[in-house]
Amino acid sequence: MKTLKTTLLIALAFVFSTNFAIAQNNDSQAFSVHEDQVKPSMIAEYEKASKELVAKLKEHNIQDVNWITSTTQGGRYLYVTPIDNMADLDNRPFAALAEKMGGEAMGKIFDDMNKCYDNHGNYVIHLDKNLSYMPEGITLTPEGENYRRFFYLHVTPENYSNLTEKMKALKELYTTKGSKVNYRVYHAGFGVIGNYIMVAVAATDGAEYEKKSAENNALLGEEGEALFSEVFKLVSKFEAFTGALRPDLGYSSE
Repeated sequence: MKTLKTTLLIALAFVFSTNFAIAQNNDSQAFSVHEDQVKPSMIAEYEKASKELVAKLKEHNIQDVNWITSTTQGGRYLYVTPIDNMADLDNRPFAALAEKMGGEAMGKIFDDMNKCYDNHGNYVIHLDKNLSYMPEGITLTPEGENYRRFFYLHVTPENYSNLTEKMKALKELYTTKGSKVNYRVYHAGFGVIGNYIMVAVAATDGAEYEKKSAENNALLGEEGEALFSEVFKLVSKFEAFTGALRPDLGYSSE
């Protein structure tokens, strides 16, 4: 029973979805995130268990369970799936797997993952299409671009609206200049303490990211430099993480 309760708690983050591309007529999309902060010494063992879970889902052809997984340096594993509303958090997506392979066997997989970290949790973030810059269509999984840079712009409540306005101006500048650097913007939501705007940038690898970044800085010029300066004046804390999209740790029933 204890194992089953632990399993169901973790499972709350994994609600069903049919597609990770964002419909072009939506201004916002909420995502449930389950984050595991894995100990560096346990990463190999953790990934072994995570891959076993994916393999069992495929073996038993479990439907209506889909998520993508991103990792960052330092051992953060982010399991991300879109939700329509908060009620989706009550879904039990692993119930079918437990029925087919047995609750005890499935629980062992989660137990193997649990021992690999001291901290984990669930929260919600919101993709903001109006602030994101992806002229050819917004998607979380641009083809061939699994490298990630995540930028967290922490902001106090009094500066939040001003920061949002600066992000609008930034998108306008990228659009006017025809920038080749695409990015997605997310707002912190339910379960997050504090406020932040997170910017996610994809590339094929680190070298391509650095090359495009340098070219983009030159393209935006002094106007871009001044605007970024205005953005950072409103930021109370800035964090940057290098990461990757991990298709081998994600699952889709399609």
